[in-house]
Amino acid sequence: MHDHSHHHNHSHDHHDHHHGATGRVLWIALAATLGFAVVEAVAGWWSGSLALLGDAGHMFSDSTALGLAALAAWVARRPPSTRHSYGLGRAEVVAALVNALLMLAVVTGIVVHAVERLQSPVPVRGAAVLGVAALGLGVNVVVALLLSRGGGGLNVRAALLHVLGDLLGSVAALLSGAVILYTGWMPIDPLLSLLICAIILFSSLRLLREALHILMEGVPAHITLEEVGRRMAAGDGVREVHDLHVWTLSSGHVALSAHVVVEDLGAWPAVLTGLRVRLEEEFGITHTTLQPEPLDRPLRPMPYPR
Repeated sequence: MHDHSHHHNHSHDHHDHHHGATGRVLWIALAATLGFAVVEAVAGWWSGSLALLGDAGHMFSDSTALGLAALAAWVARRPPSTRHSYGLGRAEVVAALVNALLMLAVVTGIVVHAVERLQSPVPVRGAAVLGVAALGLGVNVVVALLLSRGGGGLNVRAALLHVLGDLLGSVAALLSGAVILYTGWMPIDPLLSLLICAIILFSSLRLLREALHILMEGVPAHITLEEVGRRMAAGDGVREVHDLHVWTLSSGHVALSAHVVVEDLGAWPAVLTGLRVRLEEEFGITHTTLQPEPLDRPLRPMPYPR
């Protein structure tokens, strides 16, 4: 039997609106972040502060991330086509993956310079570091507040994570400037820049792992495959569920396919409706492809019986 019953009540207009609002937030955040990154880089070069230069490098990478995220949000608004039947929603996942790799490159560069600076200390203008870092902290707070209202998609969450890392980086630069200004202890600057690297590394690896998980068709983190199978098999008229697959199409858009062994094929429409409702209400899965099978078919691997 090859009778596939398909359900997809996803609203394209709703997602157009969502991606549009997300894109606007990302473009505003990009302008603020990129503008201040330039200021911080110039100040870091003039003052000789590696902590400021490191934070500026992180903000430049954030600007790249925000630009990619904004572009991805725009691309994701394009409707499905004959070449891309699911649409282009995964553009944001690809953008997140590229961003994570760029951030790892930034970390490598900062670590190399920090080690060199520890071996050969260079005078740093503490007052300049203190002033610019304080301004940077304010910019990061504003951008973080903007992004926290931009939705829960992978791009926005990744960008917010980077900005929170920037917040800590600005605090580190503040501490560096204060210590140098009042004690003259220069090693604090490269040491704190290494701390910033640790923050960037953590966020980058986390983002990289999540993006790869989606691209590898992994089961979403908030869903347990076994539980989905058990709940489906507990539906009225269902004897068994097998060949069950759950994956993320794009952020917030989860798909499911399965073979459902039913007691009575004539009751399939009612069984299908019950499964649709259960999957949406209990797991938030709205894109389902279910194939009914008669009870006399041989059992398949990985069944979820009643």
